[in-house]
Amino acid sequence: MTTRSLKELEQRDNFISRHIASDGAGYNANEEAALLAAVNAESLEALTSEIVPQDILRPAFLSTGEPTPELAALNRLKAIASQNKVFKSYIGLGYHDTIMPPVVLRNVLENPGWYTAYTPYQPEIAQGRLEALLNFQQMVIDFTGMELANASLLDEGTAAAEAMAMAKRTVRKNKSNTFYLDENCLPQTIDVVRTRAEAFGWDVLVGPAEQAADHDVFGALFQYPGKDGDVKDFTDVIAALHEKDALAAVATDLMALVMLKAPGEMGADIVLGNAQHFGVPMGFGGPHAAFFATRDAYKRSIPGRIIGVSIDAQGNQALRMALQTREQHIRREKANSNICTAQVLLANLSSFYAIYHGPQGLKTIAGRIHRLTDILAKGLQSKGITLSNNQWFDTLTFTVADKAAVKARALAAEINLRDDESLGMGTDTLGVTLSEKTSAADVAELFDVILGEGHGLDVYALDADIISCGSTSIAADLLRSSAFLTHPTFNKYHTEHEMLRYMKRLESKDLAMNHSMITLGSCTMKLNATTEMIPVTWPEFSNIHPFAPKDQTPGYEQLVSELDGYLRDITGFDAICMQPNSGAQGEYAGLLAIKKYHESRGEGHRNVCLIPRSAHGTNPASAQMASMRVVVTECDEQGNVDFADLKQKAEELSDQLSCLMLTYPSTHGVYEKGVKEICDLIHQHGGQVYMDGANLNAQVGVTQPAFIGADVSHMNLHKTFSIPHGGGGPGMGPIGVAAHLAPFVANHAVRPIDDASKGNGAVSAAPYGSASILTISWMYITLMGGSGLRKATQNALLKANYLAKRLSAHYPILYSGLNGRVAHECIVDLRPIKAETGITEVDIAKRLMDYGFHAPTMSFPVAGTFMIEPTESESKAEIDRFADAMIAIKGEIDAVKRGELDAENNPLKNAPHTAMVVTGDWERPYSRELAAFPTNNLGAHKFWPTVGRIDDVYGDRNLICSCPAIENYED
Repeated sequence: MTTRSLKELEQRDNFISRHIASDGAGYNANEEAALLAAVNAESLEALTSEIVPQDILRPAFLSTGEPTPELAALNRLKAIASQNKVFKSYIGLGYHDTIMPPVVLRNVLENPGWYTAYTPYQPEIAQGRLEALLNFQQMVIDFTGMELANASLLDEGTAAAEAMAMAKRTVRKNKSNTFYLDENCLPQTIDVVRTRAEAFGWDVLVGPAEQAADHDVFGALFQYPGKDGDVKDFTDVIAALHEKDALAAVATDLMALVMLKAPGEMGADIVLGNAQHFGVPMGFGGPHAAFFATRDAYKRSIPGRIIGVSIDAQGNQALRMALQTREQHIRREKANSNICTAQVLLANLSSFYAIYHGPQGLKTIAGRIHRLTDILAKGLQSKGITLSNNQWFDTLTFTVADKAAVKARALAAEINLRDDESLGMGTDTLGVTLSEKTSAADVAELFDVILGEGHGLDVYALDADIISCGSTSIAADLLRSSAFLTHPTFNKYHTEHEMLRYMKRLESKDLAMNHSMITLGSCTMKLNATTEMIPVTWPEFSNIHPFAPKDQTPGYEQLVSELDGYLRDITGFDAICMQPNSGAQGEYAGLLAIKKYHESRGEGHRNVCLIPRSAHGTNPASAQMASMRVVVTECDEQGNVDFADLKQKAEELSDQLSCLMLTYPSTHGVYEKGVKEICDLIHQHGGQVYMDGANLNAQVGVTQPAFIGADVSHMNLHKTFSIPHGGGGPGMGPIGVAAHLAPFVANHAVRPIDDASKGNGAVSAAPYGSASILTISWMYITLMGGSGLRKATQNALLKANYLAKRLSAHYPILYSGLNGRVAHECIVDLRPIKAETGITEVDIAKRLMDYGFHAPTMSFPVAGTFMIEPTESESKAEIDRFADAMIAIKGEIDAVKRGELDAENNPLKNAPHTAMVVTGDWERPYSRELAAFPTNNLGAHKFWPTVGRIDDVYGDRNLICSCPAIENYED
């Protein structure tokens, strides 16, 4: 019988012990002691004081409450969720009620094999995800009638803003600074585009689509179908724009394109939209995958990532991200955009939806939605209701004499109609958008709501009349005639068994967190606990329209409010803007707040952004998007900001200084001394300090950005606060700001947020960005409590220093801070190895795959290095397993150096080794065992890369970004 008290028993059985694999108060006290002994530290507190500069180190200060047990946290969040009222949504405006096939829901969205993977920068162990994304691109190409599509963007509003920016940098002869918006564009899209245009100093005109070419513009955006449901042919106005060397973009809906003429056939240069309609829940605004397609001529201007087809070392088909020089992390201030996050998980969900249903299934779904809309229209017109739109796919706009009574009946029936007046669109009309979930009974109910009882309409009788007379709601020349989804992938997996096995085959090709640790420096691939993930798919969160009336969303408002409080406590900031739906989007939103703050003080001329040379690539890219002039400051030999150089440039540019963008701890993995002096220096010259939140995991509970001196910082919820990376997205990047910046952060025109920023434009399409995944971070913080969060940070420091010490006997550790310690990550210098043996960081990265590991961050921030971050979640055993692999690889390198392994034909140069290679003819001067089973602990758990090393140059020279012939998929 135990002698422990009840409180002791409760403390030992908590989530912290599951999240932190060496929690000294839980199951793993001995492991924490062993790690501390290995790094020669007496305690976590003692180690922390050795690492973090004393002028910024704080004693325990978080007031987020005690750690909450898993069941209690779920019950608490369920009570919050139950406050939301899940009405039938007919609001539309780019968001539709959908049905995710259960086989996709369970085996992709709720499967850590899909949601815990990282961006496919190591394509040899990401072939499944890459194939799913290639399917997404093919799907978009087919529906839009374009030649090239990317692998998704953040949302429709930001995709439209990217289209405007792409049009501006693409046209040459046209010198206009004005972009034209169809007045029938979605209101949130207009809001986001205006924000982006204002930052660039461009003008926006909003008016009838037909008048776009009557103005001096460099491009125009049209909505198809429009927000009111009207369907128009833009062929003539697009041709007129082309005559003026202007580009035409069309925002559209994939489900509508099942029945409608492809925008590419109208001459569109860019086609974009939101793939949410293909089986992804509304989620109060996200996450959703935007799509973006264009012509082949613009392939080097398209924003975001493109998946392309190449070959591996054995000549087999292999996929990877194509044209990577377009990526912001390489081009920096010359980048096309600052996008570094796609919506991979959501794009894959949409592509699987299309594969599951196939072209015939989609025709059935779209045809049914359209027929029900026709029935509703015919019934309303028969009772004297006037429709505003002459053509439609799924949306009707109409005027009623007794609008208040209709709205009252709708609310009584728990139905949300689109009220144009309440949405700030200034009309006296109502709207209805039908969806995949709409039934004949729902249409009958809508008749009762709109007309009142006793109307005498029968849905099936109206249907018979339409069949008899034929539908004219889509003009014949706007009906789709071109085929789509003809590739065999979209035509063979329509039974659940086949679909399940196809998704499993793809999943098995990818290395994710459910297989081994992923030690990516600066990306913080920590545990995404199942408990945290469960609420995402609760209908009270997933089935809410982002523009639902506020009195129906008190649960979401409470969730956001409580998370807001958590994040303010953690960061020390006065206000939080929850809207940015990626870290880069957060950078952009924060810089816009700084820009507007200076303008409000009559100092709009302040436009210089100082950025250390070691900064993340998104920093200079975001600054140029905010029309700031980037001035790079130097780093010293220890990788710290060169204070003398910074001081000189701040003094020289004092009158023009807008801000400094600073990552802390530094990108080099150390807590720089003098960071407060750096902040003070910038403030002395009238500038603001933007702190990049990529390394916030090393601050939580031990210091704060605001305490250090920052004025604004973004928080990568998908890093620090346990939202999974999803194979390259979703992400969330809310920003914290000091009080003086709070009036200048993003708000929303359609559903305004009632705070100091009211009236400001939006940076994302939905008020709270990807709101449904905020549940994950709320759960994480609630489960951990203030003490758990501090302990997580301290364990991240402990494990990074343990790993650095183990590796330091075999590899040089490039930078260290106080007392020879690193922060939460360390940089291993591989350049001497290359100089001595010709073995490169790429060779080591590929060889790690044979050991069952994803490579650390490669060649950033220093070329020829690995940046390694173990995080607090990994056990000593897993860290040792990774360290053993790195040490064994060093042994192989030494064998090359000694001449025991051939300098070119060796396990590193030939890595990774596939099962086909090691079971085929073998003529290499090393054994099959060394190739595939270099350590004894691989055994039955061996992860096999499915392709050999990929030839990137071949892929870019022979660019193919659509699905190849089906025989190429055969194993």
